[in-house]
Amino acid sequence: QTTSSALKGAIQLGITHTVGSLSTKPERDVLMQDFYVVESIFFPSEGSNLTPAHHYNDFRFKTYAPVAFRYFRELFGIRPDDYLYSLCSEPLIELSNSGASGSLFYVSSDDEFIIKTVQHKEAEFLQKLLPGYYMNLNQNPRTLLPKFYGLYCVQAGGKNIRIVVMNNLLPRSVKMHLKYDLKGSTYKRRASQKEREKVFPTYKDLDFMQDIPDGLFLDSDMYNALCKTLQRDCLVLQSFKIMDYSLLVAIHNIDLAQREHAMADGTLQADMRRPAAQKALYSTAMESIQGEARRGGTIETDDQMGGIPARNAKGERLLLYIGIIDVLQSYRLVKKLEHSWKALVHDGDTVSVHRPSFYAERFQRFMCNTAFKKIPLKPSPSKKSRSGTAVPRRS
Repeated sequence: QTTSSALKGAIQLGITHTVGSLSTKPERDVLMQDFYVVESIFFPSEGSNLTPAHHYNDFRFKTYAPVAFRYFRELFGIRPDDYLYSLCSEPLIELSNSGASGSLFYVSSDDEFIIKTVQHKEAEFLQKLLPGYYMNLNQNPRTLLPKFYGLYCVQAGGKNIRIVVMNNLLPRSVKMHLKYDLKGSTYKRRASQKEREKVFPTYKDLDFMQDIPDGLFLDSDMYNALCKTLQRDCLVLQSFKIMDYSLLVAIHNIDLAQREHAMADGTLQADMRRPAAQKALYSTAMESIQGEARRGGTIETDDQMGGIPARNAKGERLLLYIGIIDVLQSYRLVKKLEHSWKALVHDGDTVSVHRPSFYAERFQRFMCNTAFKKIPLKPSPSKKSRSGTAVPRRS
């Protein structure tokens, strides 16, 4: 139970030191051994010739794979000074709605990064993933998988607190009206009573099917780009034998927001219209998806604020903020299941290879058939040819 302010302070001191010391090291290609390096530095409260004095108890700060993560940050266009400025120039903001995992979440004051505490096993699992993660990002920086920018550990008072720095999926400057955690499974997939009582509850698959039975409608380019990206990402997760991940879908309803403003007599108007643009590349939902869907397509919105434009069955304009989450938690499930499978399976069909593919297929099927739909286009009667010259009209 390190007090939150001490933890936030230690994180900022540690990151400032590690990014600073890294900048003195020359740029070079990432080597295999870079994924396994752990650097450790001691921060006594009275300060040392390497570290400043501080008001917290003595602590030790560990940085995992610093050169590899520097490369990931570069790939996403995050300059060292921006990274430091975002994370360390102002106090971190603690998010009250901690995940089901019991993790603490902090967001940087400029909304760019999320810091999440992870368990020892999850941190270990991420380290194991790094070489494969590196290979995939090189081939494909447009992904809905979490973007990991750093893995650290604060050791204080005999406790290890491991944290990972990631992209922030939900900008605080955009009001989300609904939020779902979707797995494509219906077994016990309904938000609990306790969850529903929260200010901003996270609903699940059965709730989605009940609230949005027709699904969310996307422009056909956008739909294709989204499904193609999900397909590639699922393949990556499957290759790591990862399952039990979710798609987080947060919905900003533009038309509803306008009605809310009208009711709030326009006093909030000025504040709402200027969400700070995210600086990191590929970090918004819009930039994360593949394909040709770069310009809003047939659903036009004034300002997409990084969200993916969509509509609901009523025809209201929406912005979707989405990303795949909980990719580090699967090891628990996989390990648990492996034992029971090993007992069950004696022939060549080893189920453990088979299961992540089953999970991935079900996940994709749900997202691309139930959750997201193409806007049905009416062919215009004047243009008989469907060679793509017909201008699609909005339904």
